[in-house]
Amino acid sequence: MIPPQLIIPAVELNCSRKRRFKKANSATEKHIPRINYIKLMQLIDGKKVSLEIQDNIAEEVKQMMASGLKQPHLAAILVGNDGGSETYVASKIKACERVGFKSTLLRFPDYVTEEKLLQAVNDLNNNNDVDGFIVQLPLPRQINEHKVIEAIKPSKDVDGFHPVNVGRMVLNLPCYVSATPFGIVQLLEKYNIETSGKNCVVIGRSHIVGSPMSILLAKNTALGNCTVTLCHSKTENLTSHTLNADIIICALGSPEFLKGDMVKKGAVVIDVGTTRVESLETKSGFKLKGDVKFDEVAPKCSYITPVPGGVGPMTIASLIKNTLLAARKEIYSV
Repeated sequence: MIPPQLIIPAVELNCSRKRRFKKANSATEKHIPRINYIKLMQLIDGKKVSLEIQDNIAEEVKQMMASGLKQPHLAAILVGNDGGSETYVASKIKACERVGFKSTLLRFPDYVTEEKLLQAVNDLNNNNDVDGFIVQLPLPRQINEHKVIEAIKPSKDVDGFHPVNVGRMVLNLPCYVSATPFGIVQLLEKYNIETSGKNCVVIGRSHIVGSPMSILLAKNTALGNCTVTLCHSKTENLTSHTLNADIIICALGSPEFLKGDMVKKGAVVIDVGTTRVESLETKSGFKLKGDVKFDEVAPKCSYITPVPGGVGPMTIASLIKNTLLAARKEIYSV
């Protein structure tokens, strides 16, 4: 059913198409204009939904602290000075302040040793005041990301990257779901976007977004039951897959990769890409570009996420939500 706010009447004036009828006992003809109902593209406002989620969490935190429970505490480890990582960590700290969480940021230079970083992870694992923490990715080449992720205690892995949490997600057991896929699912729910029986193409197979996203959408749940195709760099004739998709999740980190001729009319397009590119239009000299060529794709869509303001804020909201679950011991009792 088309929501009322998405319907506009269009009156046809083409005389050759006008409907006519004759009044009884009269030769006079009257012209009845035909009403077409046109479904407009709707922009998915991730920032708005994210703030709504954060406001709800803030109320829960107030109630927790009023009942004598401790203030939830999220910590973050940031290595080096990558611009994108700096921006995301700053946004996460700001979100903590908004909802009433305590936050801690541990910074290391990009030449930090793996041993020192693993020690910091171990310290946070054993800090009873810290409910959950993240290690901001990517990490420098000298550090094995998988080794660091596996060193995080699953009960504090609020990014949902640890193999234990990923495995529990696959098995439909309580877990911290990876923040970005979790955020996308919440957007689909908020906008009442049907997934059951739909063809979904996920472009990109990273263990952070693409792979868990494909699993979530294929699961036998209210926000799943899609027929999912996971596409990647070795996929042949990619366009043949995307043109058949009702829902497209684009998460490969290649600016404006998805073009208008790759999308069918009425598709739902979720743009996960956030690549910083040089720009003369901003004071910083950079701007964020998504994986979707927005101007070409948007007119064909029923729903689409912008960049920025789409998936990014929802990743942060999901991280905060996972941290609240950790503070309340709802996934792991210890």
